[in-house]
Amino acid sequence: MDTLAVKKIVISGYYGFDNSGDEAVLQSILLALEEQGRNQGIRIIPVVLSADPAKTSQTYGVEAVHRMSPGALIRAIRSADGLISGGGSLLQDATGAKTIPYYLGILKLAQWLGKPTFIYSQGIGPVYRGMFFGWIRSVFNRCRLVSVRDVESKQLLLKMKVKNEIIVVPDPVMGMPLNTGEHGIIETLSMDTPIIGISVRYWNQDRSEIKAIAEAITMILEKTDSQIRFLPFHLPSDEEASNMIRAQLDGQYNERISISHGVTHPQQMLAEVGRCDLLIGMRLHSLIYAASQLVPLLGISYDPKIDQFLNRLDMQSVAHTSSIDNETGVGIAEAAIKLLQQRLEWRAKKQPLIELLKNEAQTPALQIAYFFSKGRNLH
Repeated sequence: MDTLAVKKIVISGYYGFDNSGDEAVLQSILLALEEQGRNQGIRIIPVVLSADPAKTSQTYGVEAVHRMSPGALIRAIRSADGLISGGGSLLQDATGAKTIPYYLGILKLAQWLGKPTFIYSQGIGPVYRGMFFGWIRSVFNRCRLVSVRDVESKQLLLKMKVKNEIIVVPDPVMGMPLNTGEHGIIETLSMDTPIIGISVRYWNQDRSEIKAIAEAITMILEKTDSQIRFLPFHLPSDEEASNMIRAQLDGQYNERISISHGVTHPQQMLAEVGRCDLLIGMRLHSLIYAASQLVPLLGISYDPKIDQFLNRLDMQSVAHTSSIDNETGVGIAEAAIKLLQQRLEWRAKKQPLIELLKNEAQTPALQIAYFFSKGRNLH
């Protein structure tokens, strides 16, 4: 019996921060690399750069090192066969000027050490500081694979004059299967009435998005027999936002409202989303989870990445945080009630498109496994 060739790959991303969406990205990449490596006759051993290496290692059964420990980083990359950067929105400076230099620095270190580097389904931008254009171009032109999760990211890289081939693929989470046996649901809701999942985050300074969503939920509860299930994706802030909305609701609805507490494992959150009849979401990965489980969804956009994902489903956002007014809550509620009534039609219409996206989500892992199995350039 032949022994599989072993390849060690370091994975750099926003991991170990108790963000369910990013943890789902990680698990999706790990599963895809395992499957595609096996298909190509190799065994890929991942090493994850994490803010909480112990938890990452325990959760996924992989080696992990601290993402901010220079010595550990250098040792991990030096002993590896390659480095993956992704997925997620890593190369953006909307949250500060330090993010892009960090992730590019990791890539550059790997390139200095002679390791092949791969960009895995990233969302690029926004990039407001012009000096970063040249930095990104220099690093990306030395990568063996550049894959991004939307056309807008590709267009931005072309504007930066990246010469490498740029492929557009779905977010990795679209390809994550639901393992129903491993992580059961902590709390049980009545299955006789529709369940509407709500994923919210703080965004506007005046908390106008919180007020609008609270108004929408009140109207939904008044006009349907639905139950509301808050699904916090980023702890603890999303749970605080959920509780703020709940505090604005009429106490008479308390028995029809619940919050998922402390869920960070992607499989458990995917199961939570999967049992909803409708999801109203601000978090990108709440919408991706819903799509992957054929749960009808409505997106509230606070960032272009929300609109870009919805575009792939031939949909538009039901509201945008930059233009919330007195009618926003009513608009969300009316759209939710209509979609709840038409959910079977929605599933039938969207299923072929969603299945295509699921298959395409495997593309970066397939190409990386092919690279290591054949030992040749991808281009």
